[in-house]
Order: sequence, then C-alpha cells, then structure tokens
Amino acid sequence: MDLVLDFCDEVVLTPYVYPASVPEDNIYRQFFSLWLISSLSGAFLYLSCSTLGYIFLFDKKLRLHKHFLQDQEKLEIQAALSSVPGMGLLTALMFVAEVRGYSKLYDHSELQQQGGWPFLASSAVTFLLFTDGLIYWIHRGLHSKPLYFLHKLHHKWKVPTPFASHAFHPIDGFAQSFPYHLYPFLFPLHKGLYLGLFVFVNLWTVAIHDNDYRLPKVLQPVINGCAHHTDHHLFFNYNYGQYTTLWDRIGQSYRHPSAYYEGESVHDWVDKNVLETKAGHTKLE
Repeated sequence: MDLVLDFCDEVVLTPYVYPASVPEDNIYRQFFSLWLISSLSGAFLYLSCSTLGYIFLFDKKLRLHKHFLQDQEKLEIQAALSSVPGMGLLTALMFVAEVRGYSKLYDHSELQQQGGWPFLASSAVTFLLFTDGLIYWIHRGLHSKPLYFLHKLHHKWKVPTPFASHAFHPIDGFAQSFPYHLYPFLFPLHKGLYLGLFVFVNLWTVAIHDNDYRLPKVLQPVINGCAHHTDHHLFFNYNYGQYTTLWDRIGQSYRHPSAYYEGESVHDWVDKNVLETKAGHTKLE
C-alpha cells in the first residue's frame, strides 16, 4: 500500500492537504491518509463494480421473488456505504504496519532476489489458497451463536443483488478480509501483485452476489461461484467458502447448488410462481 500512499502524497496530500510541519512519515498522518484512501477507494470499487454487475448481469425479474425486499437495492447500498468508514478504519491499521516495514511485501527491484517470475506466479496461487481456507473458518465462525449478531446484516438479503456484496457490519467485513492482510506479514508478496489481488478480491465478492450462475460445467464442483453463494444466503448453513468448494467438502458444509438442478433456481421460482401466474390471469381476462 506504500505505492498508493506515496503517489497520493506526491500528487495531492503533501501539496494541498497537510501543512509542512506534518512530515510524510508521521504515523498519525499515515494512518489518517490510509483510512481516507481505503475508504474512498473501497467505496469507488464497490459502487462501480456493483453497478456494472447490476446493470449487465443481474436478472431484474428476481425483484419479483418472495424473499426480495422492498427497496432492497437502496437498503443494500446504504448498509454497505455506512460500513465502509468502519472497515476502512480497521484496514488502515494493517496498512500502517505495512508501509512502516513490518510486512514481507517487496517491490519490483527485489523480484529476482525473491525467486523471479515463477515465485511471483506461485505466490498468487498460495495467496488464494491461504485466504480461501482462513475465510472459510472465519465465515463459519460468524455463523455461531455468539458471533452471528455481527453477520446477521449480510443475511438480510436472501436473494442478493451485487449491491449486497459489501453490505456487512464493519467488524464482519474486516474479519472476512483479515486473511488478505495477514498473508504478506507471513509470506513474501510482490507489492504490485498485492494491489492486483486486492482488486480481484473485490471483483470476486461482487461476482458471487450477482445471481449469474454461468460457469463451465467441469468447474462447477470445484469453484465456489454465485450459484453456491446464493444457496448460502437461502439455506444459511452451507457453502461458506470463498473461491473453492474444498473447505466446505472437508467441513461437511457443501451443498450442490439448487441452480444446477432443473427448475430449482430462484429464477425458476419467479417463472413458476409469478410470471406464469400473471400470464394465466391475463389469458383469463
């Protein structure tokens, strides 16, 4: 995150925001700047990706589903944006530790020393596997009775739209993102790759809430896609995983998605119980 902070310091923060008496390496300045950057960038990523997903991928007929709330999109956006500053506050604590040199992040000049391009590629895979496992157990823990009050807000949306992707209690949202921040404190990771993975994680979070179930059939048993996560919202105690179904299978919480059975998806429910009924009434009239 020091790459982003250095850029913002050079272009905006040093010349226009902070007085000369507050140096760039001041820890309080760094914390406030990183909170501001993470909050604004988080809100921008959320709104832009969710809006695109809603416009181009989300099937609007799902608004007719019995579990779809009145003004749900508005409520999801309000919940997400009200949580962003709190999530940003907790995230900034991790970012401060990173920019002050406590992590194992390295820049491009150290790439060969760290193992070159093969190591960079392998670290992307280990990052995803590491976070996939930890998020599974954190997510499952948030479903336990003592902690569910933190996660309850996100399950308000039984038929989610992309706008539900970040609609969390701030502590819930940070807890599920914590493995992403933990990884570079334990393992070497390229700074550029870290930023790229951060964007990817946000895109994936939106994607598993867009109710677009398209996935190659060969990958459906392996990838924890939108169909899997939709069943998590509907049936609660299944499919806690983030990217793969591995930990759900190990933890015996895997459920084959309803959407992959003919006539069982939330889209099918709308077709059978709303659209066909309306069509029947129209014919009778």
